[in-house]
Amino acid sequence: MQEISEIQKSDEAEGFAVLGVAAAAQAIRKGEISSEKYASALLQRAQDHSDLQSFITIDKEAVLESARAADKERARGTSAPLLGVPIAIKDSYLTQGLRTTLGVSTLEKFVPEQDADIVKTMKDAGGIVFGKNNLVEMSFGLTGNNGPYGQVKNPHSKTHVSGGSSSGAGASVSARLVPAAFGGDTIGSIRVPASLCGVVGFKPTTGRWPRDGVAPISHTLDTTGVFARNVEDCILIDEVIVKNEAPSNFDQTNLVGARFAYAPRQYFELIAPDVEAQFKETVRRLRDAGAEVVEVDLGNDFSSLALTATWNIFFRETQEAVTGFLRQNNIPATFEEIYSGLKPGLKEVWGQLVLKNGPGFLPAETYDAALVERLEIKRRFDQAFLSSGAEGLIFPTTPCTAPLIEHQEQFFISGQEVSYLVLANHTIPASAAGIPGISLPIGVSKDGLPIGLEIDGPYGRDRSLLHVARRVEAAVGVLTSPI
Repeated sequence: MQEISEIQKSDEAEGFAVLGVAAAAQAIRKGEISSEKYASALLQRAQDHSDLQSFITIDKEAVLESARAADKERARGTSAPLLGVPIAIKDSYLTQGLRTTLGVSTLEKFVPEQDADIVKTMKDAGGIVFGKNNLVEMSFGLTGNNGPYGQVKNPHSKTHVSGGSSSGAGASVSARLVPAAFGGDTIGSIRVPASLCGVVGFKPTTGRWPRDGVAPISHTLDTTGVFARNVEDCILIDEVIVKNEAPSNFDQTNLVGARFAYAPRQYFELIAPDVEAQFKETVRRLRDAGAEVVEVDLGNDFSSLALTATWNIFFRETQEAVTGFLRQNNIPATFEEIYSGLKPGLKEVWGQLVLKNGPGFLPAETYDAALVERLEIKRRFDQAFLSSGAEGLIFPTTPCTAPLIEHQEQFFISGQEVSYLVLANHTIPASAAGIPGISLPIGVSKDGLPIGLEIDGPYGRDRSLLHVARRVEAAVGVLTSPI
């Protein structure tokens, strides 16, 4: 954890920016910094880097008012775990009194009367809503390209994509505009931007974190989660969100005795050379640090099974999920109005695959088969963990680094032209199985673009996954801010 002396070594605003969630909360509790000064510094930094287009809405006065209130609470002796710490929120989360667009122009003036459950829990823990992050319309996309609110840019290179759909969340944490941001992950929408932007992205076991008040895609696959600078901050936030578990008590910091599995036949079918090289170097470092890394095989049909089943579920459940969300939360728009306002490419996809009368809408029997195939994917993960004795399955989070914005629809990996959909090829299986996954930065390519390592854990073993990820992080290090 950073000490306050680090802040004093540099310009105040830059010094505040280096603080993660746990460090900032501790400094505020100790009275070493005020929440108001901290929030002011981050607001200035967000303004200075507004060209990233990582936010749709920031209410500066509301942020400062909340920060001043937190300082008064601290003076009265309050010691809430997130007291006075500003955290960004993906704009698919309802936020009371603060505009929530879901990334679409149809809702550009919508202000909810209530908070999503996670937002309320964060506020109850003393946290401050810093602003609403940009996202792909209705969370449908992997590159960060939003028609009404702009393309989110990668802080490591503004000519490259940020990843998506939680695009602004990943970019804002990477650029140190905020210490953490809440996002959503259905097929990789936290882990993909975490990998491409060089930050930590945690997807809990599906259903472990609340998702009421968050715009859905698929009730089977949707998961709320978080971006942060380091794993320690993810652990703190997980303890805040999941109150019914005993506090974490994992003391080991090195990797002696740790065991990981990797599945080269499933996760290296198509991969960029620099990503593969960095992964192999990371495996070497893990072994040097005392970990055992063993090979497993998830089956010849594993990748195709996971991709087909997951995409089928993804598209089949969207219309029903969105329609129900709009109605239940008194949102002043219909599904049809949102569909009519989508950008052309996305509207075409919805017309084909999401609308119940679309030519590609999945028949009930095929959907039921996909749900059964999902259980088979989970069974194979369970068997792999059981047979190998591994605490985590490791692989490159994305098969390549961030593509150029101008070539985001189609680009090349190892000489093969691919669609942007391949960015989620490695993250999809964990989504299908509902198991927890976390992406950590492990280095950069020759072009200076981040490379991520994903660690997936056994179903429901989130705390164990987080703590072994912290041990991995200690062995491989963290990336510095690019700006």
